Amino acid sequence: MEKKILVVEDSRIFKRILEIELRQAGYFPVFAESIQETQELLKKQEQYTCAILDYCLPDGENGEIIDVCLKENLKVIVLTARMDEVTRSKVLSKPVIDYVPKDSPSSIASLIPILQRLENNKCHTVLVVDDSITARHYLRNLLERQNLTVLEAVNGIEAIEMIASHQNISLIITDYDMPKLNGIGVIKKVRQQFSPGRLAIIGLSASNENALTAKFIKAGANDFLTKPFNQEEFYCRVHSTLNLLESERQLYKMANTDYLTQCWNRRYFFNHLSVKRALQSRSVAILDIDFFKKINDTYGHHIGDMVLVDLAKHLRDFFPDALVARFGGEEFCIHFFNDHPNNLIRLEKFRSHIAQLQLNLLNQTVRYTVSIGVVVDIQPIHDLLSTADQCLYQAKDLGRNRLVIK
Repeated sequence: MEKKILVVEDSRIFKRILEIELRQAGYFPVFAESIQETQELLKKQEQYTCAILDYCLPDGENGEIIDVCLKENLKVIVLTARMDEVTRSKVLSKPVIDYVPKDSPSSIASLIPILQRLENNKCHTVLVVDDSITARHYLRNLLERQNLTVLEAVNGIEAIEMIASHQNISLIITDYDMPKLNGIGVIKKVRQQFSPGRLAIIGLSASNENALTAKFIKAGANDFLTKPFNQEEFYCRVHSTLNLLESERQLYKMANTDYLTQCWNRRYFFNHLSVKRALQSRSVAILDIDFFKKINDTYGHHIGDMVLVDLAKHLRDFFPDALVARFGGEEFCIHFFNDHPNNLIRLEKFRSHIAQLQLNLLNQTVRYTVSIGVVVDIQPIHDLLSTADQCLYQAKDLGRNRLVIK
């Protein structure tokens, strides 16, 4: 789906720069040079990701285009060469996303991170915790303007309950002074379960207590703002926090997933809490691709890589409730969190499914099979893996494309 951006700009130079920057970032700009042209475009009812508006136009020199686009429920970013405080305040008094000073062609590049932030925000849910309904609604309006999904809690106890039931919360914005459990208490409880790289927190307070910022940060908050805050600063803090959160998540993913197949790697597997604990009987399977060297030799390593990616996809589809990791080469491990007999039935169905596949890869028809070794026991993980590995070798000795259970 095309990510269309409505651009209203009458300068030929800036239009050209905007077109280059937007297209390179994967956006499709649709241009107008005046309010009249913009209104004609809006009649077509196209879907726009955002509108980038020049503040001063031939038929509207004082930002009239902003209200035209806001009336159509478009998200608006304003370009302005006027840097005086009156113009800035006038722009920010409206529900716009941001404004960008139009002081040089190079400043246009700063638009792209704003647009990317808007896109990324669709994946984030924010929990607002405040006992004031007015404060919650004000924060909700600011956050939803930035494409963020917003949940509300009226106190710290309700916030903890909501965090437990909504696993997709990325950011908590919490007030300090609340009944039952204050903001510091909320942060301390959250940090017992979630690291800053998993869930970010911004503290808020109208208190003039000198040490409050330090108290929030030491309790585990990522940032802190004093009420009443400046809207522009609020957005800067929220975006900075989400940027850091996404960077940490990306680093975590790079360190713990296999680059080729996107399965978890050995590091993640052996650090997983359920893998370390031997509290109950569980099923562990090791499998690999039969005659994988022959696939590489016959079709080339690029085809071999595509086969590995295909196998990983089917593993995730068949076993979404299990821990699937690539151990290396063509070898994968499946760790079930219990010893349910259905695990063995599913593994056999998976083996049969793979054997019936016919892949068309780069004009080549490729088929492959897997051998699987399975153990069901309550032993430590290294003992389980050793036994499963022995079962895998037995499956190979018995002719491959089969499952052996211990």
